[in-house]
This record gives sequence, C-alpha cells and structure tokens, in this order.
Amino acid sequence: MRRPAGLVLLAVAVFLAAMAPTLRWYAFPRLAKIPSNQYQEMVLEAKPATLLNYSTLDAEQVEKITIVQTLKGNVEESRRIERDAGRDVVVWDALSHVMGPDGKMVSQIPERYIFDAHSQDPVNATGEMVDGDPVRRQGIEFKWPFLTEKRDYQYFDAQTRTSAPIRYKGTRDFRGLEVYYFEQTIPWTKVPMPKKMPVQGITPQLVESTGMTRWYTTKRMFWVEPVTGAPVNGEEIHTEEMRNAEKLMGKPKVTAFSGHVKIREDYLDATVELVKSNRLTVLLLVSYLPWSFTVMALLLFALALWLEARGRRPDVLTPS
Repeated sequence: MRRPAGLVLLAVAVFLAAMAPTLRWYAFPRLAKIPSNQYQEMVLEAKPATLLNYSTLDAEQVEKITIVQTLKGNVEESRRIERDAGRDVVVWDALSHVMGPDGKMVSQIPERYIFDAHSQDPVNATGEMVDGDPVRRQGIEFKWPFLTEKRDYQYFDAQTRTSAPIRYKGTRDFRGLEVYYFEQTIPWTKVPMPKKMPVQGITPQLVESTGMTRWYTTKRMFWVEPVTGAPVNGEEIHTEEMRNAEKLMGKPKVTAFSGHVKIREDYLDATVELVKSNRLTVLLLVSYLPWSFTVMALLLFALALWLEARGRRPDVLTPS
C-alpha cells in the first residue's frame, strides 16, 4: 500500500506546488479589483480656519470648516466604458461639499474619475471631468495600486486639473498598521472659479469680469496601507486667495480659505477597521495561501519520498 499512497501524496504535492505561483501571479492580478458599485463617504474638518465672508468681503477666522466627500460607483457608466476599453473599469462620481460653521455651502466641486479596476491606472474616456470641465488624468487619485511600492507616483490635483509627483517619504506606523507616507506640494497656481458660488446671483463669469482671479496652494499628505493601496489617513494644509480684487473688494488680495484639513476622528477609526479587513483578503491571495501551499507541497513531497524509500527496503527475515 505504500507505493499507491506515495504516488497520491506526490500528485497532491505537485498540484499544490503549481497552485502557489498560480494564485500569486495569475489569480491575484485578476481577482484583486475595486468593485464598480462602491460607495464611500468621508467627513473632514479644518479647526480653526480662515474663510471669506461674502457679506463684508473680509477674511475672518471661524471655528471650523466641514468638507463632506463622497465617492459613488456608477455601474451603468462602468459597463458602457468597459465595452470599448476591453477591461474592467470603475467610474467614481465624486463630490466635495464644503460647509461653513453655520452649515451653509461654501463650495461644491463634482468630479468623474475613471480608472482600471485592477491597476488603478486612469482610463481616459468621455465623461471624465472636474466641476463640469473635461480633463484627461495622468496618474492616480484617491487610491494607490494594490501592493503599493516605495517610490514616487503621479497624483492628479483636481484644483489645477494637472498631475504632479507625490513623494514617498518613508514607512511609518499608524494605529497598528505599517503604512507608507507620501507628500505632495502644489505651489501657488491660478485655478478656475467654482461653477457653484456660495452667494446667489454671483457667477464665475461675473467675478472674472472684474478681473479678479483665484489662486491656490496646498501641502497634501497621505498615509497609505501598501497591501491594499488604501489611504488610512489624509491631510491638507490648504490656502486659497482671491487676487486682483481691488475693483470688487478694494484690496489687492484676500484669503478665501485657509486651514489644516484633517479626517474626522470617527471616520478615521472606521477607515482603519475596513482597511484591516480588506488587507487580510488581499494577503490570502498574494502571500498566505501561496506560501502555505509551497510549505505543504514540500512536506508532502518529503513524505512521499520517505514512503517510497521504505517500500524499497527488503523485508527482514526472522529465524524459524
């Protein structure tokens, strides 16, 4: 019985040995992907902040600014674009809704972000936009690729409608998770007026007719869990100015918004727990199962050889 048992063990060992690289290099790139119907909400705050008071046309310090950021997967658009692109595509309809301390709208910027579900590379297709303006993204936005590397990436800035490097700055610990820390600084840049203004009757065209322009700079920081590529924390030190404002405001420039924007604490806790769960799923495909199959294959192969060796030993004759 030893020889059949050894052959069975050898067959199982060969199967497991073949499955280990198959899971890592074939199954993982195809199974690990962002679902097209994902919905996510995040609340960020700047406490305190500087905000333009449109009644007095002066910059005032306020207790806090609240930013509600939503990402909603557009399944219908994903399917439409997939037919032409020939690959799995995710379409996120994003909205950044900024509110003052009184809860009233300060600005509201919609986006449509189209990207490859597996690699997170941008997919340039009809409908890609920021605040109604067509754009052609290069680089990532919102999320890093699975198995994020220790290197710089191109990151899309929605205010300037351009991409710039976001720098890898080292490995850190964030609430028990090993994360990669990235920074991007956008220098002072002239940017478009938001299409939706906080005061009824004031339009971007009316503001621009006075010669006034909007300028922006920010330091953007992300703490990214490298297995999933998901940011577990993000912050911005953000400043906006209205320049050439003499005609409307009687001064060369005025701060429209300034503050250190951070994710609200309860949303940080929920994000970390979600990323920990997703991290385990990815690790099963990329590490735990392949290594387990490799170790099991080696053990079964050794056991099969041992049984074969025992089967070849001559029986010891006992004296009568």
